[in-house]
Amino acid sequence: MSKHHTVVLHDIRSMDDVYAQLARQLPLPAHFGRNLDALFDLLTADLEGSLTLNWPDAADARPYLGADRHAALLTTLRDAADERDDLHLRIG
Repeated sequence: MSKHHTVVLHDIRSMDDVYAQLARQLPLPAHFGRNLDALFDLLTADLEGSLTLNWPDAADARPYLGADRHAALLTTLRDAADERDDLHLRIG
């Protein structure tokens, strides 16, 4: 039976916050790099089992991350969700 993971991101003020919260909530591989390419690889290939990722206050992170980084993070998450049927995003 495959494991189901649930991640809740909250109070994101930097990309370090994103990676730290993921590290606390998921079994990250030792080779995980703290960048968007590594995040995509984690979500599409390295993480076994289904995943629900909740980010209810995503809009609040935009001023902290900057518009470009915020958009890139959301694109990475959505692209990963497009790659696998068992990755569900709930972005607020």
